[in-house]
Amino acid sequence: MNPVQINNIDHADLRISPRAGAAFGDATNQTLIFPAEFEEVQREFAIIFRRRDEGLQAYALLGLDRDENLFLAGDYWTSRYVPASHQRGPFSIGLVRPSSDDVGEPMLHVDLDDPRVGDNAGLPLFLEHGGSTPYLDHITGVLRLLYEGIETAPAAYAALDEAGLLTSVTLTVDVSEERRYTIPDVLVVDIEHLAALTGEPLERLHRSGVLRLAILAAASLGNIQQLIARKQPLLSQIG
Repeated sequence: MNPVQINNIDHADLRISPRAGAAFGDATNQTLIFPAEFEEVQREFAIIFRRRDEGLQAYALLGLDRDENLFLAGDYWTSRYVPASHQRGPFSIGLVRPSSDDVGEPMLHVDLDDPRVGDNAGLPLFLEHGGSTPYLDHITGVLRLLYEGIETAPAAYAALDEAGLLTSVTLTVDVSEERRYTIPDVLVVDIEHLAALTGEPLERLHRSGVLRLAILAAASLGNIQQLIARKQPLLSQIG
């Protein structure tokens, strides 16, 4: 990797291809997501939670087999929404510290070693007179979502857990009479516990926005049917 801070002088003519693909880490059956994208994610993907060493994390379920993304077709996504961690492409946030005592200011970086960088058929980052293009503005928003999500997600997920709204399950997905997939050690929103919330706990979760996250995550589980619908034709081809 060769990340460098972007500026409109050194990178005035730089173009980036927004293409996706397995070579860029898009062939994965689960991907990390953050609270600010739950509304978009729940329209397409099932939202699950896992306990990691660093705490609870949320994921969008993309496939059933290892390294399988049922929403990826070659170099593009077929879903209406692409999780932010994949939208960012070769871009990242780097902390620039004028001195060792500074906390650091987050700045936009691009990996010059990424094959999507420098593609003449790609999208420009800057306008002719130095302003940001819509593409660069979009990427900046995506990285802001990720940066803020890393900061805010732990408290939101801990609130869900403390309210007893997450339950540990093994998801069972029957794709056909002959093929069943199991996804162990995941947590999902317990709909019965969610419906039973009353009084101050309910009001507290509502005020903090965590209740909305719970509702979105619970509703998203219906998208497992979309996974099944996308998987069945692939199994038919194998058969």
